[in-house]
Amino acid sequence: MNLLVTGGAGFIGSNFVRWWAETHEGGRLVVLDALTYAGNPANLDGVGGDVRLVKGDIGDTDLVESLLRDNHIDVVVNFAAESHNSLAILDPRRFFQTNVMGTQGLLEGCRRAGLARFHHISTCEVYGDLPLGDDVPPFTEQSPYNPLAPYNASKAGGDHAVRAYFHAYGLPITITNCANNYGPYQFPEKVMPLFITRALNDEELPLYESNQNTREWIHAIDHCTAIAAVLDRGVVGETYFVGTGEERSVMEVADAVLDALGKPQSLKKIVPDRPGHERRYLLDSTRLRTELGWSPSITWDQGVPATVQWYADNRAWWEPLLDRAPVVEDAWSRS
Repeated sequence: MNLLVTGGAGFIGSNFVRWWAETHEGGRLVVLDALTYAGNPANLDGVGGDVRLVKGDIGDTDLVESLLRDNHIDVVVNFAAESHNSLAILDPRRFFQTNVMGTQGLLEGCRRAGLARFHHISTCEVYGDLPLGDDVPPFTEQSPYNPLAPYNASKAGGDHAVRAYFHAYGLPITITNCANNYGPYQFPEKVMPLFITRALNDEELPLYESNQNTREWIHAIDHCTAIAAVLDRGVVGETYFVGTGEERSVMEVADAVLDALGKPQSLKKIVPDRPGHERRYLLDSTRLRTELGWSPSITWDQGVPATVQWYADNRAWWEPLLDRAPVVEDAWSRS
């Protein structure tokens, strides 16, 4: 099977490319990535097999079509997206351009080439947020969309474009909405690698005032295995939720990082909230588990220390990236 992986030099995309190359013999992997600040060719260093990196825009329909035809691509897995929540508040246009219009251009190239399968990576954030408290049920695949911030709205628009190409043109699609990912190769603007890299340097960890807001967490490799299950056994035209049920607050994330490194609690610093900071995300992944037989294999207590250790061991990877992050008023994203 030959795959085109868009956004494959980013965090989750590069983990998927690495995992797929290690677990699937034969076939070609073509990575299409715009290589913006968060796209890093070094994320693919050492990947074995037939892997080709192409710098380009997913919205370039002619480029997409030629890549699909020339490389005999069977499946497109679309990770490409702008995903920095705080930057989206300051510059929403680029998010709608990439996440909506870029996705449409990609879909059109796939339609023209007669692609056999298109899989789209979405987020829990398109559904808005949930009140805090264990008595509130999680989102399901039937929950209505209710995006509350520009990034979330741009991803929702991309999702709707994917479904429109299925219904209008018969493009064979599937969608997964996933919980918050963590693991190696995540750009240090995001909350967990930000906390880890700052703690390693004995710098303050900035926590929003609403630091009891919770997220559901999943290791990137478990996300990869879920995508593979959907590609293998998922029903065309359907959406599947990918989650673990493991919820942690921002404060608990900071505590886990500090505990893993033996650093003092005094490194935590409270900063003002960003606009549109959602309270809670939680997905009901029952359908993926029961219909497709998937389950996560990496628990929070296993994954966080391993992730902390990866960043401790790979300063040469993340230190050069610190100057590449965009400047935003609150200096970080808490998606």
